[in-house]
Amino acid sequence: QVQLVESGGGLVQPGGSLRLSCVATGGSIHGYAITWFRQAPGKGREGVSCISSSDGTTYYADSVKGRFTISRDNAKDTVYLKMNSLKPEDTAAYYCAGGNFYSGSPHLTDYGYWGQGTQVTVSS
Repeated sequence: QVQLVESGGGLVQPGGSLRLSCVATGGSIHGYAITWFRQAPGKGREGVSCISSSDGTTYYADSVKGRFTISRDNAKDTVYLKMNSLKPEDTAAYYCAGGNFYSGSPHLTDYGYWGQGTQVTVSS
C-alpha cells in the first residue's frame, strides 16, 4: 500500500522560500502523476501544481505561476515543490496526492493516494 508523506513546511517570512517534499513509502510513485494541494483555514482546497508520471507535463495554478516549481525524482520516489517569493496568502496546509493528472477536482479521494499534509506559514 503506497503512502505519501509530506515534509518541509514551516514558518517563513514574506519573500522567503521553502521546498516541500512528497515521499512515497510502501511503494513507488512510478506511473502516478503527483498533485500538490493546499487548504487555508476557512477556505476550500486548491490544486496548486501537478507533474505527470512520465513526460514532464506540469500544471500550476495562476496564483503560483512564476514562483513555484514542481519536480520529481523517480529514483527517490519523491516529488518536490520549490516555493519562492512566498506571500502571506500562501499560508496553508499543503498535501500531495498521487494518481491521475490533476483534473480540477479538489477531492483527495479522486486521486489514488494522499498524505497527511505539512503546514506552511508565511508571516513576518
